[in-house]
Amino acid sequence: MQRELSPEDKKKQIDQDFGWINRISWLTDNQFKIGNFRFGLDPILNLIPLGGAVAGFGTSLVLVIAMWRNGASPKLVIRMLLNITLDAILGSIPFLGNIFDFYSKANEKNIKLLREHYYEGRHKGSGIGIILMIVFILFILIAGVCYLIWTFFSWAFSLLNGISF
Repeated sequence: MQRELSPEDKKKQIDQDFGWINRISWLTDNQFKIGNFRFGLDPILNLIPLGGAVAGFGTSLVLVIAMWRNGASPKLVIRMLLNITLDAILGSIPFLGNIFDFYSKANEKNIKLLREHYYEGRHKGSGIGIILMIVFILFILIAGVCYLIWTFFSWAFSLLNGISF
């Protein structure tokens, strides 16, 4: 049986978890500096095919889960998951993804969102609007791909019909 934490203990727990999450985020996104350019372990790990992407995504996912367990709102969790998923997908593109990883800092964006949520009271709510927007965009993308496939095969068959044997 878990005991209910007092508001002070809950705040202390959030501050403690936020501290280690902030340190890991710094390590993955900003640890190193060359000139005025900062980067972390994430783009370096992503130079290892597949393994680096899995390690980076896994680390980011652990950070999101830790804050979700500390009461992050569903809307905030969805936004953070979108950040890390987009980072993982675009970062997995050969060569261009490696360049993208040096500029995309999903964990840094998530830390900013967390700070706004816990210390400024923003990003509250269910996140149903974000989910509906994602479903709508996916529907449009799938419909567009189906249309392009249909158009291509219509064109290809019209070429075949014009050829006499």
